[in-house]
Order: sequence, then C-alpha cells, then structure tokens
Amino acid sequence: MNTKHTIPSDEDLIAFIDGELTAEEAARIETLVNEDKAVAERLEFLARASLPFEQAFAPLLSQAPREKLERMLAAIPASETAKSGVAPIFASRRRFLGALAASLIVGIAIDRAVIGMGARFSAKDENSEWRSVVADYLSLYTPETLAGPVPAREAQAAQLGTLDEKLGLSLSPEAVALPGIDFKRALLLQYDGKPLAQVAYLDPETGPMALCIVRSDAGPKAPDVESRKGMNVVYWSNGTHAFMLIGHAPADRMTAIADGVRGRVSA
Repeated sequence: MNTKHTIPSDEDLIAFIDGELTAEEAARIETLVNEDKAVAERLEFLARASLPFEQAFAPLLSQAPREKLERMLAAIPASETAKSGVAPIFASRRRFLGALAASLIVGIAIDRAVIGMGARFSAKDENSEWRSVVADYLSLYTPETLAGPVPAREAQAAQLGTLDEKLGLSLSPEAVALPGIDFKRALLLQYDGKPLAQVAYLDPETGPMALCIVRSDAGPKAPDVESRKGMNVVYWSNGTHAFMLIGHAPADRMTAIADGVRGRVSA
C-alpha cells in the first residue's frame, strides 16, 4: 500500500521529534509537515508539550507486569522497516508508552493516549494552552490512579513545600483542603519550561480532581468556567499566578468548590 500521503499518528510524530525514525520515514513526515498545515500544527503542539508523564506516573509504572509487557510487545507484528532488516529503536517515550499499555491491561494505570494530547487551543486566550494540556493529562487519571490512604498532614505539608519553593506560593494543607474530597498528592510538573503545580484529589462522588497552578503575568482574571475532555474547569488568575480547578463534578459544584479554595490560596 502506498503510505506516502498517510497522515502520521501521534506516536509517529513523537518518534520523529525524538529522532527515532529511519531516514525514509523521517523524510516522509517532513514532506507532510511542509505540505499539510494540520500535520505541522500537530507536530509543533507535541514538540511543545513537555509535561513529565514518566516521572508523574512512576509509582504506577513500577507496578506494571514487565513479563506481560514483553510478551505483548513481542506479539506486535513486525513493521515494514523491521522486515527490511533495519532494527526498530524503542527508546524514551516509546518504552514509556509500552509500559502504560501493559498497566492498562491489568487495570492499574492510565488510558492508552498518553501522547494523544488535546486539540488546538484558542489564540484569543494564551492561558487556554496550559489548561488544554492539563485537561489532557488529568483525563488519564482514574480512581485507581489515586487509590490509597490520605497522606498525613506532615506529608501533605512537605509535598506542598516543594511547590512553594518553585512557584513562590504559600500553600498549606488547610489552604488547599476541599470539603468532602480527599487530598492525595501534591506534584511538581513542568509545562513549556515552567514549573506547574498539581494538587490531586479523589472525590468519592465523581473521581479525580485537581488544583493546578502556574506563574502568569497576564494579570488578574475573575473566575470563569469551561468544559475540557468531558470535565469542568474553573479558572482564574491574580497578578502572579494562573489557577484552575478541574474535575468531573457538575459545573455549579466545581464553581462552589473553587470559590472556597480561591480565597485561601495566594502568592
């Protein structure tokens, strides 16, 4: 079959970014990038999205059954490249995708689309870009992702302290507490070269929820509501940071929760 004009998958584009394709495959994608605006925009988006998925999900990946993973990968039919005698290179993100796939099979990890990250974002709102990426990221979470006991207050404070140092915040367990919703972990991520704070929760009614924060000089913005990846997002900003609360709860409940935490979280 002639694949010259076949639209590349996100995995192919990631492999192109990582330099993992053969010269022939890379040339084909480069041609498509030059000729197809949609492909070029998707490549640019994937190249910019730098959230450390592997670091964030390391505890889950450590539980992945490696033997099952190896058997699963061995069962994948050889590509045309492999048939021609060129050994495929399964490195970096491809290895990570394989581990996620194995975790999914046994029901302990995330959805299969780690690199299938969001749609295009609006140029009218620069902050919508990071919200889009965070929504894609949180859509990978299931209740099992956040299973386990609630950390003790001392552990919560220690995790939040790491966020304070990187983002110039003053967070405490009491400041980020959500009524009736369990604190699960505070995680330092990275987006577009900037630190991104994520405080993850597990709502017994609707599942994963997160409060996310980045530095922002866009100025104060009153709370607003939007929908992304089947979740409701309440977002706002002050003079130094942009905030978003994202989860599966109804919009009115998300707004009420955000109103409560907004007055307690400050730079």
